Amino acid sequence: MQLNTLNSKISRKKKRLGRGIGSGKGKTSGRGHKGQKSRSGVAIKSFEGGQMPLYRRLPKRGFKSIKYNSTALINISKIQEIITNKKINSTSKINLTALQKIKLINSKYKKLKILGTGDIKDKLDVEVNFISKSAKVKIEKTGGKVTLLK
Repeated sequence: MQLNTLNSKISRKKKRLGRGIGSGKGKTSGRGHKGQKSRSGVAIKSFEGGQMPLYRRLPKRGFKSIKYNSTALINISKIQEIITNKKINSTSKINLTALQKIKLINSKYKKLKILGTGDIKDKLDVEVNFISKSAKVKIEKTGGKVTLLK
């Protein structure tokens, strides 16, 4: 025995299927008789031997509305915070593009909705797609103007 004659991999040769009775895997090639699994190209996906499959064991949860995902939500308190930090001027129109320009709202949003949490001190000119009743009342109380876009 010499080092150059040693095999690093000692592996068993794969048994060739369908090569006669004497091979041990002849005739049906270890697939049994008839049925779906004896045919070629068939795999029963997600079948767990009669056990309840994983995808059916897990609970069904939630619903994602397409409409909801394209609408950015912002509170009045956040708008007031921006004005006090002088990132945006209170005399200019506050709309989706203005808020996207100062990177407060992501550019993926197509519509804007203002919610009424918090208080507002400045007079605002707001251009939005949707607005809550409480937000509209608060903006108009300070002498601001709300324009709804379609």
